[in-house]
Amino acid sequence: MTTTPPPWPGDPLPERELELAAADRAVDALCRTRPEGGLLVYSGAAGIGKTSVLARVRARAAERCTVRTTRADPGTTAVPFHTARALFAPDLADTDGLAALLGPHRALAGPALGLTTPGDEPADPQGVQDALVALTARAARRHRARPLVLVLDDAHWADGESLGWLAALGPRLARLPLLLVVAHRPTEHAVEESRPHLDALGTAARLRVTLRALSPEAAAGLTRRALGTGADDALGRALWDATGGSPYELAELLARLREHPLDPGADQATAVRELAATVRGHRLADRLGGLGPDAARLAWAAAVLGAGIPLRLAASLAGLSPGRQATATGELRAARVLNPGDTVDFTHPLVAGAVYDAVPRSLRTTFHGRAAWLLTAEGHSPAAAARHLLEVHPDQDPALVEQLRRAAREHLAVGAPDAARRCLERALREPPEHHLRAHVHHELGCAALLTSPADTVRHLRTALELPGLDDTLRADATFRLAQALAHNQQMREASLSVAFAAATTEPGPERLRLQAAHFMYDAFRATEDDGPGRSRRLAQLADPLAGETNAERALLTLRAFDGMLRGENHTVVAEFCERALTDGHPAPGLGWTDTVWGFEYPCLAGITYAWIDELDRAEELFGEAVRAYEISGWSGGHLAFAHMLTGAVLRRRGRLAEAETRLRESLRLADRIGTGLPVHWDAVCLLVDTLLARGRTADAQRLAEARGFGPPYPDAMILPDAPSVHGRLLLALGRTDEAVAALEAASAMAERGRHNPVWAPWRRDLAGALATRDPERARALTRRLRVDAERFGTPTALGMALGCEAALAPAGAAPALHARAVAHLEESPARDELARARVALGLATGDRDQLHRGLLLARTCGADALAEQARSALA
Repeated sequence: MTTTPPPWPGDPLPERELELAAADRAVDALCRTRPEGGLLVYSGAAGIGKTSVLARVRARAAERCTVRTTRADPGTTAVPFHTARALFAPDLADTDGLAALLGPHRALAGPALGLTTPGDEPADPQGVQDALVALTARAARRHRARPLVLVLDDAHWADGESLGWLAALGPRLARLPLLLVVAHRPTEHAVEESRPHLDALGTAARLRVTLRALSPEAAAGLTRRALGTGADDALGRALWDATGGSPYELAELLARLREHPLDPGADQATAVRELAATVRGHRLADRLGGLGPDAARLAWAAAVLGAGIPLRLAASLAGLSPGRQATATGELRAARVLNPGDTVDFTHPLVAGAVYDAVPRSLRTTFHGRAAWLLTAEGHSPAAAARHLLEVHPDQDPALVEQLRRAAREHLAVGAPDAARRCLERALREPPEHHLRAHVHHELGCAALLTSPADTVRHLRTALELPGLDDTLRADATFRLAQALAHNQQMREASLSVAFAAATTEPGPERLRLQAAHFMYDAFRATEDDGPGRSRRLAQLADPLAGETNAERALLTLRAFDGMLRGENHTVVAEFCERALTDGHPAPGLGWTDTVWGFEYPCLAGITYAWIDELDRAEELFGEAVRAYEISGWSGGHLAFAHMLTGAVLRRRGRLAEAETRLRESLRLADRIGTGLPVHWDAVCLLVDTLLARGRTADAQRLAEARGFGPPYPDAMILPDAPSVHGRLLLALGRTDEAVAALEAASAMAERGRHNPVWAPWRRDLAGALATRDPERARALTRRLRVDAERFGTPTALGMALGCEAALAPAGAAPALHARAVAHLEESPARDELARARVALGLATGDRDQLHRGLLLARTCGADALAEQARSALA
């Protein structure tokens, strides 16, 4: 992209030596034997000289590096991934190396970069972002001989999707042979959704510089270099006073003075002030008036179309013949409005902005409407023309509504839900025909599902209140509404929404789908009015089912999950799981990436297996989830949840160090899409539980405090039982009174009919806390724990219950109970529980072999505190 050079092209930029030296050091680091990448950010007001600085950075870097550069434009802010495509245009044009560049992410990065046709389903925005980051890393390694430098000017106008990619890339740059150089105006000039990305770039930058205005001395020096040594300091001071030290305005004034020197007898200060008024604001656009109507109209059309569009299209939009276009183009270049070339390229963003603002309002909206038609006629997609349709005045045009809906579908297919939302919101303002309004609200609610649950709820409720949706769409809208409410921690509202819809839907598949969702969201609630009653109703509905349809399989999955929580015999629960699955796997339509039923059902099947000691089955299911999400590019909340579930299986196996790693990865992925989501609560709860099992109480406390883990809890069940885990943390910290209160609160699980002693082991911990304070209550708790464990019947539950009983038993009875606990836990997959039981047996009997075996197993599990306890006993 070309720009008008300053009047001092061969000289160093005045008062920019430190900024350029920093860029030189960054390029030096990039070109070392062991390259070190980085990020430089230059910010400052319009006209402060950012473009000139970047031009020098590019020129210096090009001597040793491969430089890719682009400048964002107001016209492309609403075009998803435009900046990414522009930066990588030369690499994307290399057809021989394109396949290697796209790598395994072709299905995600290809549509975003305009290389392949998008699919019919929405792409995961986080997955597309990750695919672009991976592509950038491959491009950087591909150019290792001449390291890659990416330069982006006017980043405040870049599209939000590209800025999100660069912000995600920023923290990784130090490990890549890549230098990113960005310039932008203060963030208040960016659209609201882009500001966090610009802030993130500044945070990740090696150097962040705010460019300042030039000093009077610099202005005087530039005046002498531009106008000759005869120019006195008074003229330089007058120019500085008139421009405030703005390099752009100073350069423009000096260019004018070289062409039209001041009258020697004129008052210099007054003449300079008058001249300065013509290079800023609306007066800058007034220069077009002296060039004739054709030049003005061509400039207006070019400003509407935006940078990079062929000038012939601007001439067509302006209604100019080729001959008149040539004349008008020459005039605009002579007046320093346009740069040479065949595409729209204004000499400075200030010029482009002033020209656009000067277009009469009525003509501007007409131009935007015709621009959309021209681009469509040229073969561009509805998404490419959509940015112009957004600027057209509402006029009850059904064709425009349909164009915007098609554009929204294209935006969703490339992973740009914010762009889709803008199109659909504009379609509502048209407005759509009466029978289509519900459809547009439904589409808008679905488009906002990944980015704004509150907007999803609002639009889907409106869609359900309006006529026009058939039973299938109405059920789909209700289902997604419930998903959004649950995502927003509104479990009660989620349950009520599907319950009402189920009651008003005719018998059939859609009604069963809604009934299953009602049972599911009730089960997810931390509190409900009649948990046992809901369980009875679910059992009556699900127990006779054979699992022949997906509706039946969904209900059987819920029945298995509910039975696991209630502590029913594990063999009965496993039989429900078998009927819910097809050869041990989710049935077609109920898989991890199927959106009709949602990922919750295979998830619940895996969780059920994990807590009935069928960990191989759970691990297989959750491994499928991770692979499915990675292959499909779902790297947002779904992948975070899959990693959390895999971490839960590792925790249940007693592979504590691996569980900690996987759960921290789940939190990292979840943090990228927001805070306070259900996956955050689950991952934090499991991680606190894992750290306590490792004996790292201080780390668990720091995590709990940093993440706000503790009461009040959300109205959503947490995996595993959060009050039980929090009570155990308080016990480990020695805060026994608080721990007892927390564990007493956990007893609400029993009031709901949930007696799984492994999911909610509050009785074991409460009995230990009360052993000396209230031994009779402690013994009563252990007796009930034993009853629950024998009913549930898993080796883990029986071993834990016997170990708890042994810890409180008289010295003579304890060894036999400890030995029985070990015997059961030898059949359990929970290796850390077996290690704990062996150490307890060794301590109770003085058996060094048990202590030694417990020590080795504790070390293998990563239960550091338990290993130290065994080592000390052996010593």
